[in-house]
Amino acid sequence: MLPIAACASLLKRMDPVMMELLAKALEKVTFTMGEMEGVPLPQDTCDAWETIHNFQAREDDIIIATYPKAGTTWAQEILDLIMLEGDTLKACRAPCFIKIPFIDLVPIKPMKSGVELANKMESPRLLKTHFPIQLVPPSFWEKNVKVVYVARNAKDCMVSYYYFQKMNKGLPDPGTWDEYFSTFMSGKAPWGSWFDHVIGWWNAREKHQILYTFYEDLIEDLEREIRRMAKFLGKDLSEEAIEKIKQHTSFQAMKDNPMTNFTVLPKAVFDQSVTPFMRKGKVGDWKNHFLVSQNEVFDATYKKRMEGVDLTFRDLL
Repeated sequence: MLPIAACASLLKRMDPVMMELLAKALEKVTFTMGEMEGVPLPQDTCDAWETIHNFQAREDDIIIATYPKAGTTWAQEILDLIMLEGDTLKACRAPCFIKIPFIDLVPIKPMKSGVELANKMESPRLLKTHFPIQLVPPSFWEKNVKVVYVARNAKDCMVSYYYFQKMNKGLPDPGTWDEYFSTFMSGKAPWGSWFDHVIGWWNAREKHQILYTFYEDLIEDLEREIRRMAKFLGKDLSEEAIEKIKQHTSFQAMKDNPMTNFTVLPKAVFDQSVTPFMRKGKVGDWKNHFLVSQNEVFDATYKKRMEGVDLTFRDLL
């Protein structure tokens, strides 16, 4: 059985009642945002902050850290397959948001929080976070966990995040593109400033076990980056395994895979009639959205914020 067919088969066995309950519960929810240390976050995350902050990492945990829409799901699937040594059938055991808990997330019932899911998992665990470096649970560093950080150039990240907020019912409506441009540039998008995020994690890479990866590098040479991640995780993969991972994590394969394209979630959570979760997966789409004046504002801000930082992003011109 082909991996995607196997994923679809497993999907049919998932509990449809739970998804129906989730959809009905969401109809009664009023979404609000809060702040932690000046960083905009969903209010439910803020309300559960003590539990999240006190989350206990394990020494063999592997963390996937990103600013939203920087290639998070892509990295999740790649790393899961590396740990599984290319077993694509095992990779279809559950949707990505179940098999790799998002510790920042506190959804409404009947969905379990990321912390709840993580605490019930056997080791080694793959975990996901969008937190900027200063909000990461201290146990990550106490246990010296390995972190794979994926960064994406801000212009493409902004465009992708804009469309994501339009279809994600758990985040604020982004308004018009012009309004969202101002929101993003002012650092008021959920999870805060892109600049603070990428710089904070970059500066931490010398102190901790952090593999800093770029979305554009994954696009340029996926096989090379798979090998780089595998080496970081201490996995010596066969050529066959690397080829399987490469094929299974191509954009089209993930777009067609119900375990990675989020079609398992009801419309009340992700309304993919607005825009698909897996939208384009390309570099340079910002050129179809930025006005000349917006590009000038961005470039001036970028120059100012990145001055003195030895961190370079491609595809910004």
